Amino acid sequence: MADLRVNIGGLELKNPVLTASGTFGYGEEFAPFIDLNRLGGYIVKGTTIAHREGNPYPRMVETPSGMLNAVGLQNKGVDYFIEHIWPRMEAVESPLIVNVSGATVADYVAVCEKLAPIEGIPAIEVNISCPNVKQGGMAFGTSCAGAAEVTKAVRRAFPRTVIVKLSPNVTDIASIARAVEAEGADSVSLINTLMGMAIDVERRRPYLSTITGGLSGPAVRPVAVRMVWQVAKAVKIPVIGLGGIMNGRDALEFIMAGATAVEIGTANFIDPTVTIKVIDYLEDYCRRHDVASISSLRGII
Repeated sequence: MADLRVNIGGLELKNPVLTASGTFGYGEEFAPFIDLNRLGGYIVKGTTIAHREGNPYPRMVETPSGMLNAVGLQNKGVDYFIEHIWPRMEAVESPLIVNVSGATVADYVAVCEKLAPIEGIPAIEVNISCPNVKQGGMAFGTSCAGAAEVTKAVRRAFPRTVIVKLSPNVTDIASIARAVEAEGADSVSLINTLMGMAIDVERRRPYLSTITGGLSGPAVRPVAVRMVWQVAKAVKIPVIGLGGIMNGRDALEFIMAGATAVEIGTANFIDPTVTIKVIDYLEDYCRRHDVASISSLRGII
């Protein structure tokens, strides 16, 4: 059987399949459908220092080959996560990775300082790319200086693996990846959603309460594969690829473009077992093509 193990900074994963934040809840919601222990890891929903209700409804709409969302980081805050969610999930073998977000650099640091003492949480994903919040979020991810500032502060506050999630809504994503690498990021993940908009012509108003939202799903995949390919050639740290992965073939595209691991997002809404199917596909592909290690396929393009 092929070796599917990969390394993200100091974190070893049993396979390269992760879940994308905001599409997998806290993991426990998917436990009735899949064996969470088979995942390479799972990234929980965006976590902030304080409780957030998110944006007003409606905040999701289906689009051709994808969906727009403007949820706005709805969550009960990091203290609730530590007190209620983590005790229920710490027995899961697959690494739980917390997606961290904030409106200010101090917010990011405060969340990280609360998570740092929990050694069972081996990694965080720093969200500097969410397009659905009025402050912070994507604002940090659209400039080298902003991205570097958050990364430097978080690196000091969290002692284990730091993944920085990048925005595609920029002109030069490779430069931003290099900026966070220089400030101590162990890995980068990309892409987050693309800015989009949909209008209900009968009602003559936008579908979303926020007017614009984040586009995800198969429609963004070619853009995501291109950006992963660019960033993988620009940095030395591992790249995690995501954006419209619906099956194992899609995941393998990202790996061949240079990704060490992948995250599956929107597809979880369609098929809650998709992550396991992708793992099975990668195992079968390696067997059929006599590939000893999945890592040997990384960046062959």
